[in-house]
Amino acid sequence: MSESPITPPANPTASPQADLSPEALSAVHDTDAAGPGWIRIAVLVLSVAAGGAGWMAWQTSKHVQSLEQELVRRQQDSQSQATEARVLAREAQEMSREAAARTTLLETRLTEVSLQRSQVEDLIKTLSLSRDENLVFDIEAGLRVASQQSALTGSAEPLIAALQSADDRLARARQPRLDNIRRALAKDLDRVRATRVVDINTLTIRLDEAARLVDEVPLLNQSELALATVPATRMPSGAKDKGAATSGQPPASAPETGWRHAILDWSKGAAQTVWTETRSLVRITRIQQPEAMLLAPDQAFFLRENIKLRLLNARLALMSRQSAQAAADLRLIERSLPRYFDPQSRKTQLLQSMVTDALAQSQQTSVPRPDDTLAALATVAAAAGGGR
Repeated sequence: MSESPITPPANPTASPQADLSPEALSAVHDTDAAGPGWIRIAVLVLSVAAGGAGWMAWQTSKHVQSLEQELVRRQQDSQSQATEARVLAREAQEMSREAAARTTLLETRLTEVSLQRSQVEDLIKTLSLSRDENLVFDIEAGLRVASQQSALTGSAEPLIAALQSADDRLARARQPRLDNIRRALAKDLDRVRATRVVDINTLTIRLDEAARLVDEVPLLNQSELALATVPATRMPSGAKDKGAATSGQPPASAPETGWRHAILDWSKGAAQTVWTETRSLVRITRIQQPEAMLLAPDQAFFLRENIKLRLLNARLALMSRQSAQAAADLRLIERSLPRYFDPQSRKTQLLQSMVTDALAQSQQTSVPRPDDTLAALATVAAAAGGGR
């Protein structure tokens, strides 16, 4: 927008209000009246600001004073706490010295206790090994004595009782290193219990009966001689019955045949008699044992006595627990019976069965030895001796 240029007044000396219009004059008077009010407002604002600043300064001073008091109080508290801390530190140092001394003493005592503990452990180990060795030696001695008793008495009861007692002692000991012995004991105990041991008294009685029966057993040549001495006139019962029936028939029973039939029957009977007599003159016998047929009567006596002596020897061998010798004598008797005595006789068969049963039972007279247990005991004893 364009502004109109201001023209200077024509008369500079003239009063400015003379040249102004009435509207301009009124505006000038309003301006002069508004100037002092503004100053008053500014002065009022400055006064309020000065008062606020003074109040704030007073508050700040008061706050600073309280802070100083708080700092003094805290400094005093810090000094007291520092004093207490120094006292506590001094006490802590004294306690640490005492603790160090106690620790040194405890370490010394701990070393002594450790040494004593190692010595006690060694002593306990030595005592345990000694106890185990004594237990092993006692069990081994008991088993050996029980084996001897079983061998002397022919009964497995002493050995079974010894094995059970040893197992109970090992169970009470509760030593893991002795478990192998317990397993061996169980194995030997099962084997001994499964063993059939014959009653020696009953077997000896049967051998005595067999010895008495030897005199009654017929020899093989005696039976052959008895068959050979049968009377020559003896006829079979069927032939005698047939001849009696033939001779008992009356001639009138067959009137048609007549004297021809009578002559025919008589000729048949005569031929039968001649044939029987002829057969009795010649006897064919198969001899399996030639020495039995050539046995003389005095030799037969000594044969029976020899068999009796062998039976008595077998009896004594069984009573002395020599089963091998008894079995050898019984086998010889068993081979001699069918060679010299009649096997068809019931007494021979009875004697043969008695000897066979005695031979079978004589093999069951020995009680097995606890070899597994003894081996396990020897192993444990050797390990204990090497551990020392």
